Amino acid sequence: MRPSLSPMLTVVEAFARVLATARPLSPETVALSHANGRVLAETLTADRDFPPFNRVAMDGIAVQHAAWAGGQTAFAIEHTQYAGAPAQSLQNPRNAIEVMTGAVLPPGTDAVIRYEDILLADNCATIQIPAPEAPGVNIHRQAADRRRGDALLRPGTRLGPAELAIAATVGAAEMAVTRAPRVAVVSTGDELVGINQAPLPHQIRRSNAYALQALFAQAGADVSLFHLPDDREELRTGLTNILAASFDAVVLSGAVSKGRADHLPGLLRELHVVEIFHEVNQRPGKPMWFGARAEGPVVFGLPGNPVSTFLTACRYVRPWLRAVQQPADAEAAAAAADAPMPAVLTVDINFKPPLTHFVPVRLTVDADGRRLATPLRVGGSGDLAGLAGATAFLELPPELALFAAGSVWPAWAL
Repeated sequence: MRPSLSPMLTVVEAFARVLATARPLSPETVALSHANGRVLAETLTADRDFPPFNRVAMDGIAVQHAAWAGGQTAFAIEHTQYAGAPAQSLQNPRNAIEVMTGAVLPPGTDAVIRYEDILLADNCATIQIPAPEAPGVNIHRQAADRRRGDALLRPGTRLGPAELAIAATVGAAEMAVTRAPRVAVVSTGDELVGINQAPLPHQIRRSNAYALQALFAQAGADVSLFHLPDDREELRTGLTNILAASFDAVVLSGAVSKGRADHLPGLLRELHVVEIFHEVNQRPGKPMWFGARAEGPVVFGLPGNPVSTFLTACRYVRPWLRAVQQPADAEAAAAAADAPMPAVLTVDINFKPPLTHFVPVRLTVDADGRRLATPLRVGGSGDLAGLAGATAFLELPPELALFAAGSVWPAWAL
């Protein structure tokens, strides 16, 4: 073990300060067809029993168990009960009704025998298997899954295909969801040109903005892109307009360190954005800046190097976006932020600086079901291509210099 000599905030402290600013966003009502990926802000309950009737679970015949258990094996077929058709009762307790999966169980019957277990000829079914001790075979009983009034989906649930199917089942054509957070992603720097331009030898194309746009959209955000040059007055004008707009968060990429062109920390203070922290005891992403404006957005100032930008966005911004989408009364609010997964390191890692180390890895699962983390070859925080194939990053604490193969560390999904 080694003590950290840095007075900077730890990653845990910085993360706590970020989440402390997360306030639930207001709900809005959307159509079911537009609710995919949104966070539910109301409780959806069963409007009737699930299933709403005694349901046939297999194609075959329905009989009265007492007749079958009494030794009768040959049953004349009275009629056929199809799924979606009104129930037709069994008229003769010594007869059978041919039934289809999903149909209402015909009144007067209490057992279903599969086609595979009968011989069907001349409108007569002969059962080939012995009767069970009790009735109910191959029947999905009414309310076996849920009863009318049961809560099916609670506030804080992120809606996906299964949840939308449940909503449709209970007739929720519209539902209350948390408003999507509005995020401005602002790239800065004279060295950046548009993706359709041919860069000069001293220039590069913008990439961070598109990575952040995709990352935040996956977290449910509505993202707008901006670019500002390094000129101080143009930065001031651009930021003034962006901060005055109706964004919940402004995410800046670049110009937050201590170089001559890193104007953002000072400009943000001049524009009444209160600094909450500047610099975190981590690599990559040490120069990260974070603040908030009264009655305005929070502001994340991420370092401009692509790997730094992306990993700090995953570690801090994405959890904040998910936290603000949790309704205030949601039971899942405490778990709103992303949670890391334990993963087994596959090789030794030596890292001497007393900083929290973010290591891009590829996660796999071995034959024993263990989650394995294999570090990727990333050539520094500017090597964006080095992230290709990464599925997570390990968070290694500053107290150690050697991280042995076989040790277990938290892995944050990418």
